[in-house]
Amino acid sequence: MNAPIRRISTLVALLFAALLLSSTWIQFVQAKELQERPDNRRTLLANYARERGQILVGGNPIARSVPSDDELKWLRTYPGKDLYSHITGYYSFTYGAGGGIEGAEDALLSGSSDKLFYRRVTDILTGKEQSGASLELTINAKAQAAADKALGNQRGAVVALDPKTGAILAMVSHPAYDPSVLSSHDTAKVQAAWKELNADKSRPMVNRAIAGNLYPPGSTFKVVTAAAALESGKFTEESSIPGPATLDLPLTTTNLPNDFPGACGPNNRVTLTRALEISCNTAFGWLGMELGADEFRSQAAKFGIGDRISVPMTVTPSSVPAELNAPQLAQSAIGQYDVRMTPLQVAMISAGVANNGIVMKPYLVGRVTSSDLETIDEASPEQMSQAVSADTAGALTRMMQKVVESGTGTAAQISGVSVAGKTGTAQQGPGQPPHAWFTGFAPADDAKVAVAVVVEDGGTAGNEAAGGRVAAPIAKAVMEAVLGR
Repeated sequence: MNAPIRRISTLVALLFAALLLSSTWIQFVQAKELQERPDNRRTLLANYARERGQILVGGNPIARSVPSDDELKWLRTYPGKDLYSHITGYYSFTYGAGGGIEGAEDALLSGSSDKLFYRRVTDILTGKEQSGASLELTINAKAQAAADKALGNQRGAVVALDPKTGAILAMVSHPAYDPSVLSSHDTAKVQAAWKELNADKSRPMVNRAIAGNLYPPGSTFKVVTAAAALESGKFTEESSIPGPATLDLPLTTTNLPNDFPGACGPNNRVTLTRALEISCNTAFGWLGMELGADEFRSQAAKFGIGDRISVPMTVTPSSVPAELNAPQLAQSAIGQYDVRMTPLQVAMISAGVANNGIVMKPYLVGRVTSSDLETIDEASPEQMSQAVSADTAGALTRMMQKVVESGTGTAAQISGVSVAGKTGTAQQGPGQPPHAWFTGFAPADDAKVAVAVVVEDGGTAGNEAAGGRVAAPIAKAVMEAVLGR
């Protein structure tokens, strides 16, 4: 055999080997990944051929499939419409499943999950029509409706948690959208709706409660700074600390002022409790520098800040800057500089304080059931961390109660119920209105609900916004709904 023929033979052999390897890789290694891609048309057709599981709140469907007289056989509908849009997400033949539970738990809802393997086998053997699993959520319908109504036409988000379990009781993000416009079988209408939603500058498809452009938390973050101070053993809730009208910051000519005229107390001194009650910037800026960056970041991490979690939707991690000089540390201690948080994370901080210092992992799916209501899986509360000691949690609770009783958070008061909370008015740049925040829990001595509210750009109050005036009443409405007030 001459050299050219040998080279051609070798090349052909290599090509056959490459073809064999690539086909083997695709069929056996990548098969599951390719099958589960949301844009896989064959998978979508197979999924549409069987009834998709329901998404339920209090036993009532907020997403369900109904028979369709076209080739797709089933049409996904959303009885809750925009009230639950960021929780359900969408299920579209054109764009797949995404944006919420529809995407995060697609395998269960479509019936393709490994958890349903034996049920699929049984259905095949008995000739029963296959269907997906249904998901019962932890959402409290009254709290969800109260959050939606109280937030109104303002941009922002509300999250409510059960502090003892981590169950998510409410999750609202505004603006919202109607997922049914994406589940239509009219391809042209779906594509037009998709284009319109994605072109909308208000970003209605972004779940602001757990993702998107994270927010500076403002003075709600003073709860973390206070926790670090108490945990250090150097301070108590009655410790007297500096609280001047303006805090002189090193390394810069820019100083840190309070949000109100004058000092925080007589002789430029204030107790830690009083500093939180009136939201004294200078006291907490001084505390941040006194504690140091390592202790400050360590305490933040114990509350879950920086952790990657899913609920089951992926939550964008909140963050505290890795490198902080003294003035940056002072600003971070009051929730400014480059500290960025999701409303869920802020709710987790309050929930941790309410739960004797223990932060529970948040979750949204309480139970998974088959089409005949047999329980396939059930959530078990899971501890994430011990953020602070029980003694520190007790001290923080008393301090946060003062905020609502006689401080910046009086608009969150509920008649006959002790409420603990913290306001925040987060600056975001010169000439821009602040974000308005409130976080808290109730009852303070045996919490059933912890909540966080953020209203972007001050909502309808604009530049005149303050967390206590704008966000606290929203939190109050949610807490009252959970408590049945």
